[in-house]
Amino acid sequence: MRNSEKFLKTISTLIENGILSSKDVKKEISNDLKFTRDKLINKLDLVSREEFEVLKKMIQKQEKVLKKIVKKKKLKR
Repeated sequence: MRNSEKFLKTISTLIENGILSSKDVKKEISNDLKFTRDKLINKLDLVSREEFEVLKKMIQKQEKVLKKIVKKKKLKR
């Protein structure tokens, strides 16, 4: 279902259920958008900033070790 169709379906459902006040509509749309956002975040399997920084440091250490190994190999030849 396309986004526009989903939006219209949500609005029509709200009207059918008698939710006519703007605050209720705003709250319902906000909840729907939050649910969609959370669903997308879970689908993308995002990590926290802390996890990212730890992984970044690990990779930097591995790069240093690899450079040392490459230098040793070049010296032996």
